[in-house]
Amino acid sequence: MANSPQAKKRARQAEKNRVRNAGQRSNLRTFIKKVIAAINTGDKEKAVAAFNTAQPVIDSAVNKGLIHKNKASRSKSRLHARVKALG
Repeated sequence: MANSPQAKKRARQAEKNRVRNAGQRSNLRTFIKKVIAAINTGDKEKAVAAFNTAQPVIDSAVNKGLIHKNKASRSKSRLHARVKALG
């Protein structure tokens, strides 16, 4: 347990950040799953629309420090390749 006032404050901040990050990470995963679900149905228009809405969410996760920029780039690339292959 934290003893100094600074350590207690850092523990409070860490808990707040953990809860916020968990929500944002869950939101990111939800958008990615929507793209995958649209791909699995085979509807290209739906998949493109889902991908276009997921792209800014993935980019904002990078800006918030949730994921690394290379991970974002890799996931966007893989999703885009799967959407493109639907044709």
